[in-house]
Amino acid sequence: MNAWLKRLGLDRPELRAWAMYDWANSAMACVIITAVFPIYYSSVACHGMKAEDASRLFADVTTFGMAIIAVLSPILGTMADFNGRKKAMLGGFLVLGALACAGMFFIHQGGWILASLLFILANIGANGSFVFYDSLLPHIARDDEINRVSTAGYALGYVGGGVLLALNLAWIMKPGWFGLPSGEGLSSSQATLPARLAFVSVAAWWLVFAIPLFRRVSEPKPTGLPPGVDADGVFPIRAAIVQLFATGRALGRYRQAVLLLLAFLIYNDGIGTIMRMATIYAAELKFNQTITIASIVLVQFVGIPFAFLFGMLADRIGARVSIMLGLVVYAGICVLGYYMTAEWEFLILAILVGTVQGGTQALSRSLFASMIPRNRSGEFFGFFGTFEKFAGIFGPLVFAWMNWMTGSSRGSILAIIAFFVVGAGLLALVDVEEGQRLARTEDRAEVLAEV
Repeated sequence: MNAWLKRLGLDRPELRAWAMYDWANSAMACVIITAVFPIYYSSVACHGMKAEDASRLFADVTTFGMAIIAVLSPILGTMADFNGRKKAMLGGFLVLGALACAGMFFIHQGGWILASLLFILANIGANGSFVFYDSLLPHIARDDEINRVSTAGYALGYVGGGVLLALNLAWIMKPGWFGLPSGEGLSSSQATLPARLAFVSVAAWWLVFAIPLFRRVSEPKPTGLPPGVDADGVFPIRAAIVQLFATGRALGRYRQAVLLLLAFLIYNDGIGTIMRMATIYAAELKFNQTITIASIVLVQFVGIPFAFLFGMLADRIGARVSIMLGLVVYAGICVLGYYMTAEWEFLILAILVGTVQGGTQALSRSLFASMIPRNRSGEFFGFFGTFEKFAGIFGPLVFAWMNWMTGSSRGSILAIIAFFVVGAGLLALVDVEEGQRLARTEDRAEVLAEV
């Protein structure tokens, strides 16, 4: 059993506990970002608006929320390195996001302002917590297992998100089975109760399954403040900004990691846009909501074995090549999405997305983690978070602009191909071995300095 778990990257308690946060958080990503909430936002919160106007507003709200956390991420990550409070800061953003999801219970017909505000806060909570979650990866995983550990997290995320979404889908489709109002003549509040309870379930799921990380994963040792800088209160914001400027000036030393970040910024923008806009695009095409949500469940369960397979594939052919294979599939998905007219085609696309989504994103995380010094993981993953969040800005922005230019989202889907082509081209230029060599050299120098 232990040998089997080792192949999956889950053979130690701290690895399993770390990966369980993906299980916990993916419920939010699956239900709130991808499946139920976008449809609820378009059909209930934006009741009375044109479908294309609701799609555009959702893209704009997404852009705004991601921009806020993109600015905050590197400062937060650097502060966490200084004071050794990665887990505490992760917990703070977790609580913020969970409360925002629970608050969605109070969104009713026409309540697009409250829906927009809570969606922004939920995005900030989820993505802020992931800055600190990701920064723990190089501290718990060895170099020879980091790809498998990262993909194992995504695989467990698919399980957690898929299980809760399937349960939500069951009580949305068959509310009477769960003692919820059903049948004809329901008020708006009664008809939307199953979906609103789904939002509350996300908050509970997220909080409960995050507990193992706080119990089993050790807090990395703080790096302390940079020389000559005093702490400003409990959270040394000024020190973090000073250190970030110093890092910015020194980034030339880490040019391979920076080049990877640029590639990731571009191709992950395409991935994130497909994930965030797929269901609202399906709503615009007037696809059955049950089919649309079922396709998201399909993505989750197809993604489980393929996430593990991508980790094993990376051990054989390298993480960079494996990511590029995934980007080729994504480009094909955009072409098929442009010509899509039937609901069964949406299900085929869901299967294709499930084969590559977790693997490409997990390997991007582990590849970057292998090219940064461990003692500055919070700071570097703060930059990673910034690039990841800006990747959530430009794609929806392009999507909204193309929607406005053409009057529909078909052109928007096709335009996303450019993100995969350009991102893959930059990724091909990354010298992975050089980047990893520099990071490990700095790690050894840090150990010798402590001795």
